[in-house]
Amino acid sequence: MELAHSLLLNEEEYNQLGGYQKSEFIFEWLRFLEKLLPVTSRADIRENQKKLVEQLTTLLNSAPGPPTRRLVAKNLAVLYSTGDTFSVYQTIEKCNELIRSKDDSPSYLPTKLAAVVCLGYLYKKLGRILGNSFTDTVGNVLKAMKNAESQGRYEIMLSLQNILKGLGAAAIPCHRDIYKAARSCLTDRSMAVRCAAAKCLLELQNEAVFMWSTDLDSVVTLCFKSFEGSNYDVRLAVSKLLGTILARALTSKQTPASTKHNFCRISLEGVMELLGTGFLRGSSGFLRASGDMLKGTSSVSRDVRVGVTQAYVVFASTLGGQWLERNFSAFLSHILDLVSQSHPKAIQSQVDAIGCRRCVSFILRATVGGLLGEKAQIAAAKEICQAIWKLKKVVDAAMSDSNLETRIMTADVTASQHVLVCALQELGSLIHGLGTTAAPLLQDSSTGVLEAVISVILHPSISVRLTAAWCLRCIAVALPSYVSLLLDRCIERLSALKSSPEAVSGYSFAVAALLGAVKHCPLGIPHGKGKVIMTVAEDLLCSASQNSRISVQRTQAGWLLIAALMTLGPAVVQHHLPRMLLLWKCVFPLSPKDLETEKTRGDSFTWQVTLEGRAGALCAIKSFVSHCAGLLTDEVIQRLLPPLPSAVDLLTQLSSICKSYGNSLKTSSTVYRHKLYELLAVLPPKTYEGSFCAVLKELVADLTIPDSQIDASTFLLPPLCHEDDLLLLGPLLQETDHGVIEEQLLLGNSVAGGSLEYDPYSIYEKVAKRDSIPKPLPPVLSVVSAATRLFGVIFSHIAETHRLQVLEQLLNSIKQTKGSRQQIVQLNVVSAFSTSLKHLANCKGSLGPEEVKRSALTLVMGALESNNPLLRCAAAECWARLAQVVSDSAFTAGLAQVNFDKLKSARDVVSRTGHSLALGCLYRYLGGIGSTQHLNACVGILYTLSQDSTSPDVQAWALHSLSLIVDLAGPLYHVHVEPTLSLILMLLLTVPPTYTEVHQSLGRCLNALITTLGPELQGSSATVSALRTSCLLGCAVMQDNPDCLVQAQAISCLQQLHMFAPRHVNLSSLVSCLCVNLCSSYLLLRRAVVACLRQLVQREAAEVSEYAVALVKESREDFTPDINIREIGLEGALLGLLDKELDQRLCQDIKETLSHMLTSMAVEKLSFWLKLCKDVLAASADFNTVASVDTTQEEETAKVDDASILTSESDDRFHPFSNPRWSTRVFAAECVCKIINQCENAGSAHFDITLAQERKQRDSRDDFLVLHLADLIRMAFMAATDHSDQLRLSGLQTLLIVVRKFAAVPEPEFPGHVILEQYQANVGAALRPAFAPETPPDVTAKACQVCSAWIASGVVSDLNDLRRVHQLLVSSLVKVQAGKEAQGQQYNESTSTMEILAVLKAWAEVYIVAVEKQKNQSDAHNHSLKTTKSAEESYRDVTSSASGLLDLVQADLGTLSKLWLAALQDFALLILPSEYASQLPAEGGTFYTAETIENARLHYYNSWALILYATALWLTTTGFIVVDPDEGVTNLSRPVTPTTMCQDSSTRPSVKSPEDVNTDRFHLILGISVEFLCSPRSDAAMENIIACLRALQALFDVPWPRSKIGGDQELGVELLNVLHRLILTRESPDIQLAALEVVRLIVFAAQEHVKEKRRSAEVDDGAAEKETLPEFGEGKDTGGLVPGKSLVFATLELCVCILVRQLPQLNPKLTCSPAVQSGKHLLLSEDGIRLVSAALVILSDVPAICSPEGSVSVLPTILYLIIGVLKETAVKLQDDQLPLTVAASLQALKGLLSSPMARAEKSRTAWSDLLRSALVTVLDCWDQVDGLQQRDEVSLLTAITVFILSSSPEVTTIECLQKRCIEKFKITLDSKDPFVQYKCYQLLHSIFQHPNKSVSYPYIHSLAPSIVRKLQETEKAKPENAAELQVIQEGIKALTALTATAEEEHRAHLVACLLPILISFLLDENALGSATNTTKNLHDFALQNLMQIGPQYSSVFKKLMSSSPTMKARLESAVKGNQENIKVKTAKHAKNPGKSSSIQLKTNFL
Repeated sequence: MELAHSLLLNEEEYNQLGGYQKSEFIFEWLRFLEKLLPVTSRADIRENQKKLVEQLTTLLNSAPGPPTRRLVAKNLAVLYSTGDTFSVYQTIEKCNELIRSKDDSPSYLPTKLAAVVCLGYLYKKLGRILGNSFTDTVGNVLKAMKNAESQGRYEIMLSLQNILKGLGAAAIPCHRDIYKAARSCLTDRSMAVRCAAAKCLLELQNEAVFMWSTDLDSVVTLCFKSFEGSNYDVRLAVSKLLGTILARALTSKQTPASTKHNFCRISLEGVMELLGTGFLRGSSGFLRASGDMLKGTSSVSRDVRVGVTQAYVVFASTLGGQWLERNFSAFLSHILDLVSQSHPKAIQSQVDAIGCRRCVSFILRATVGGLLGEKAQIAAAKEICQAIWKLKKVVDAAMSDSNLETRIMTADVTASQHVLVCALQELGSLIHGLGTTAAPLLQDSSTGVLEAVISVILHPSISVRLTAAWCLRCIAVALPSYVSLLLDRCIERLSALKSSPEAVSGYSFAVAALLGAVKHCPLGIPHGKGKVIMTVAEDLLCSASQNSRISVQRTQAGWLLIAALMTLGPAVVQHHLPRMLLLWKCVFPLSPKDLETEKTRGDSFTWQVTLEGRAGALCAIKSFVSHCAGLLTDEVIQRLLPPLPSAVDLLTQLSSICKSYGNSLKTSSTVYRHKLYELLAVLPPKTYEGSFCAVLKELVADLTIPDSQIDASTFLLPPLCHEDDLLLLGPLLQETDHGVIEEQLLLGNSVAGGSLEYDPYSIYEKVAKRDSIPKPLPPVLSVVSAATRLFGVIFSHIAETHRLQVLEQLLNSIKQTKGSRQQIVQLNVVSAFSTSLKHLANCKGSLGPEEVKRSALTLVMGALESNNPLLRCAAAECWARLAQVVSDSAFTAGLAQVNFDKLKSARDVVSRTGHSLALGCLYRYLGGIGSTQHLNACVGILYTLSQDSTSPDVQAWALHSLSLIVDLAGPLYHVHVEPTLSLILMLLLTVPPTYTEVHQSLGRCLNALITTLGPELQGSSATVSALRTSCLLGCAVMQDNPDCLVQAQAISCLQQLHMFAPRHVNLSSLVSCLCVNLCSSYLLLRRAVVACLRQLVQREAAEVSEYAVALVKESREDFTPDINIREIGLEGALLGLLDKELDQRLCQDIKETLSHMLTSMAVEKLSFWLKLCKDVLAASADFNTVASVDTTQEEETAKVDDASILTSESDDRFHPFSNPRWSTRVFAAECVCKIINQCENAGSAHFDITLAQERKQRDSRDDFLVLHLADLIRMAFMAATDHSDQLRLSGLQTLLIVVRKFAAVPEPEFPGHVILEQYQANVGAALRPAFAPETPPDVTAKACQVCSAWIASGVVSDLNDLRRVHQLLVSSLVKVQAGKEAQGQQYNESTSTMEILAVLKAWAEVYIVAVEKQKNQSDAHNHSLKTTKSAEESYRDVTSSASGLLDLVQADLGTLSKLWLAALQDFALLILPSEYASQLPAEGGTFYTAETIENARLHYYNSWALILYATALWLTTTGFIVVDPDEGVTNLSRPVTPTTMCQDSSTRPSVKSPEDVNTDRFHLILGISVEFLCSPRSDAAMENIIACLRALQALFDVPWPRSKIGGDQELGVELLNVLHRLILTRESPDIQLAALEVVRLIVFAAQEHVKEKRRSAEVDDGAAEKETLPEFGEGKDTGGLVPGKSLVFATLELCVCILVRQLPQLNPKLTCSPAVQSGKHLLLSEDGIRLVSAALVILSDVPAICSPEGSVSVLPTILYLIIGVLKETAVKLQDDQLPLTVAASLQALKGLLSSPMARAEKSRTAWSDLLRSALVTVLDCWDQVDGLQQRDEVSLLTAITVFILSSSPEVTTIECLQKRCIEKFKITLDSKDPFVQYKCYQLLHSIFQHPNKSVSYPYIHSLAPSIVRKLQETEKAKPENAAELQVIQEGIKALTALTATAEEEHRAHLVACLLPILISFLLDENALGSATNTTKNLHDFALQNLMQIGPQYSSVFKKLMSSSPTMKARLESAVKGNQENIKVKTAKHAKNPGKSSSIQLKTNFL
């Protein structure tokens, strides 16, 4: 194929290829040429032009296939347009000759067609350059059309369209001729020709004025004719033509005089009139109304009506949204008039009326819902409301007028019903779409929306009452605040108007609809409403018999209310269950006898009431079973069962009852059947086993002797077919934008689809996915569908013998019927049997013996050869399911053999299609039949069938079946891949484009093949690359196909290829293809486009985005998208599409695509993304009005920019998004949050303004989030103050994130301030509306969170500024105190729980921050006191803001603490396990009611942690001592608040002491914490765990709680175990550190407890001998620790866990394993270091809580761990720092060595032994050489020193140990590293000063001489750097100290050693000038020391001076030379003593 890539065709190669390869080669060359020509230079083209033209024209003669001919034509056109044009006339002439040719043979046809296509493209590209030649061409083409077949007509039409496009106005002379030709084609019998003609006429009307002026009427009539018998594509094309022409006629300017003078512009009424005629009278013309039309028998053909409906939509869309806004009232009145009484023909039968109503609703939805923005929609809703009021008046007049004309008027009333239904439905949909943004509309009293809707609830027509109820439901879902209000109003009217049948029926519908809405309103309704409704329902049922006029209505209403009540779920229903079961029991007779007596009594009316009531009861129970599965216990099921046999008995008697009482009972009995079947289908089959036979009998009768002659296949079968197979049946069963109206055309003429009035009980059910309103089927059909479902259940549960009888009975009934009736029976039976196979497969049941299988086969086989394609499709699926259920390979092979035989012998289309699909389906359920022979046979047969060009149907079905096999045969298929691929390519290149179904199947095959090849497609071998090229070639052919669904297939194939072999897919051409189709009118194509984009942007978002923009910039002439990619990029285009799109799945994909793009590009294109979001949010409906409210009181503080931010910039210039919907705005707000998140991951510059500005100056292309802060705040503000509640929530969330992320960013211009401070006015303004009384609780709850975050963030330090936001929290606290009773009962009680807890949580957060700030500042204050004396003033300033914040909270703290405790108490009750449910208070808790306990629990879970922490802090700040004086009388354990419910004083227990109160509170906090920490759910938030641990820390920070935990050892152990588990399960270092801090406090508490006991024991037994003192502490006298009971053991466990996790080498078990031995020291992370240090601190505290014996038993472990850490982490660091872990281990060691236990009599000797061993271990460390890292000698030396100094002398003074220690010091003194020497001197210095001489002397004796020697050596080698200098200084200090500690007699010698050394360091005057810095410093140091030593030991000094004159001279010259200097320097030195020693230990261990 690569050889095809050249400018000229490689003819040598070409001629070597075989037949089909040739056509592939040609196509590949033409594809390459198409890309090459536009980029080749003109000169090259001219050079090769002649040869190229010759090659291309010869191709025309070689009978090219459709795709090839199109490419030849395109290339010729491009060639001439870029090269020379002189030979073009020859080419045109040649084409004309080919067309004129008389050869009519099929083989010559492709050449003719190619010539036609070629002419079209040449004229399209070259247009007027071709001068006047076009008249001949057009004439010639039109002549050819006269005897062309359909393909010819199709291509000629498309060619003429291209010719017209190219020539524009120049073609006027031919317009009439073309028009005539196209007219005839528009009603052609071939659908493809009709589509082409419509496209041609659409092009023609651009220039042909007559089409929309003089000939307008005839064009319109012609379009109506074209709709007759059309398919979906034709309706789309023709409606587009019709709509466009009419829009053109309406908007055209006055035409010039050249046209006929009698034309005057048509008015809107005129246009509407024309369309209306088509809608009402169809294509039978205006005047020529045929006879039957006059007689009123004919009804308009449906396809015409549906076509006209689409034309209305196109008409409105073409004129656009603004036009519609201006002319809406005229448009509305016309549309509604279509179903009014002025056209009784359109609505003469119910079926017609339903059809028309659907069409009208569709027009309104598509125009009002699709074209208008939110503002305009509100205006439209007002118009619709006016229309309702007008009709209402007519009805009222008719109803009240009781004179003679009443009869005529009732006709008006019934006629007006359809208009009302359409108006109400649209009003409902409008408000539903607007959501809470519709609030102003409902508040506008002048419109009176609610009044209007409620007033028509009393309409005499049931369909109006139902639609009005539905409309109320839509309002309730949109505006949840109205649910309760509407319910109350309807219930009140229902009770008041009990005696009016309309009112009972209407209001009960309304209540049921509103109850159905509750599950869509998260805030719910008050719990008490259920009780009210139950009472009303009972009342209605009981009073039904009182008045026969309204018995039926009351019965129906009562049961309807009960059934609707069930949708509220178990929480509500369980309270009413007993009453409902009682009613259910009473509604059926108790015994068969009673049923018999019933039959003898009564008349048709009483039976109607009875059946109505029983059907209602069945429905209520079904609703109960479906919605309250949780309540279906065995006991309840037992109580449900008794009436069932009686219900089934009645079912069997129905036919005889109907016979007795006539036909009036027909509907009631059908409804009863339907409801009973539905109930049985949802109950467990075991429960009604006894009734199986009786029910089955009835089911068989319903299926085989149907009441209706209606073909219900389109309802019954699609769910039983596989969704992929439905694609075979054309677009009607696929999802399309027009599905709602197209659905009618599927159904026979006697059904128009479902409608609400068929089943009022559907009003509370959930709506199907694509519908806006429930559409139950007519009872006759719904019975059949319920029967098939129930048959499936029962058949799979009956005995196998019984199955045979049933199947035979079904087969007989099919045989006995004839004709269309037979088909209906067959269809019912197959769907029933298919359902039962589904059930059997699910429960893995078997079908039964051979005979059953045989009957089943016969049944399915008959259907496989049915004429109904849908039935064949279902039968094929059934065939495969049969094999699945039998699951026996021999049986399956037998089935396949049957298919093979049939396919070989049968010649008719029906058998061949059915059996070929059956073969494919077999693979679907058996995951590939294992044998290759079978596969080969299948593939062979399907190959043959797919090449049967006589029947496109057979080809399509065979190819579809092949695609299933490719998909499911797995690796077995690999051998067939190449032949299959070449077959697909051959067919793609030859099948005519008009056979779209074949192309679609080919697409599916290609897709399956690509999936089968999978990642192999990346390979580079020749075969793989050939396969890959073929796949790409196939995709290219499909992309050029005119059919949109084939293009969708092409896109999904390319998507697959891109997934497996991304390098080989040309991304830019793919993206351009996607952009072109982004706004296609085909839903499936749009879905494919977006799904593909979603995949592409996951890998290469930036490239996709760039290609899209580049494509628009090149902007080829045939690409004019409906979306503005140039301005707003692909991202903006997708956002725009999201706003207009109604399909849920597509919207979801768009959102995901945008999210992926945002994730990968938001940081790079920050401004662009933020501007996009801002544009969407700023286009908000009426932002100005909301925004300007707040600037008043903030003015004085707000800066100028605040004010400008608060009022919208009113720029009415170009706005990329006009009026986006609220859902789009919510998405934009979510995007803003994601952008902030992305920036956070991208780097700190986004949150640091100084850095951002610097980098921006360096490179202006850089962009940082912090520079856009004003925009972020503005967007959050706009969203937070919108009308839409959803958007307000998103806005507040955005604000919260902004506050949290930017709170700490400083403002560089004003040091000490933060950048957010300037926006405080905006934040206040955004929050204030959320606290208004009418705001929903969820918004207020969110706002509380933002308030607390804002106050806690510390952005605002000035208290007066803080007060504004603080005031909002105070107001909500007041609301909380007012309690539940004060709150309006608008929502469910759990919402007030949510709000109260949100307020308490917000306060808790503020309080926590205030306390923490104060703590930090008092720490800082204490710190500053140590350093400066004038700290008072600075301290005052610092603390003012913190204590100010605390003061703000302090005022309310009393109230808050009570409320917090109450909330915690509630929470503690709610987390009790379910078995304690009986102990919960019956009336609920402080903040929740018993009924809403489940909903409330969730809110408590969200807020308890912070409340717990705050309460703990409050209790600790009061030190657990405060007890409220008022509380003396009350129950202290349950703080009383105004909300404590119904607790009178008599129930309160007696007064508790403060100690008890505190104990209760302590246990409350501890209990909640332990419960939570025991097993935090895996999704528990980190913050909750941290808050809980902090609460425990706070709790144990004060003595009283510590005394509780210290005194209760079990409690301590339990807590430690819980913390241990937490540390094991949570990796987060923060959690582990917090847990360790709690452990430390627990150990500390235990220490205090032990100390206290020892102290009191000593006090008591002061006189007694010490020996008798009991032992306190763990381990008592034995030293034994009991795991599980011992605090020490638990602590050790926990510390070991932490240490071993960080340092696995410590684990003795591991240390032996090679992995650890070889490993070098792992450097710990910072967190790891902190954890290890914290654990060591705890370890060193442990001995203090043991008895002496106990301490001996734990000491080895503790020493092992401490020294282990020392050993493992004592590694040299780069900067000579001491590792922190080492510091911690030394500190711990010091703590241990100085422990009193080491001195205690009982443990002294054991301790000494152990400590000596430890010292030996440390000494041994030295000798273990690690190859990799150096041991840090300093750390080990320090450890030895700690031992020497801190332990008792008997430990270290043993000679052998002492020797080793001295040895180490000696070695270290000789170290080459100055730092090591320096530390060594320091440590010796401290040893020399040890008070115990037995310790220090050996060291002095051994080491002093070598120190002196080393110092003397420095005379010769002066120090060269600061480090060496430090060593010398430290050495001198050590010697000086030695001198001081020496005994008198030795002191003189030492001084005599020291002085010469010091003097040797001095410099004389001359040397001083030239000396280095280091020597100078040394000189100063020596001088200073001499000055001190001289006077101290004057005698020695004088003696020395006199004996050595040189020394004296040196000293004197130095002193003189430095006299002045010294003064200055000493002053400096005194000030800054630490300067010289730059490295100090963090802690002084010694």
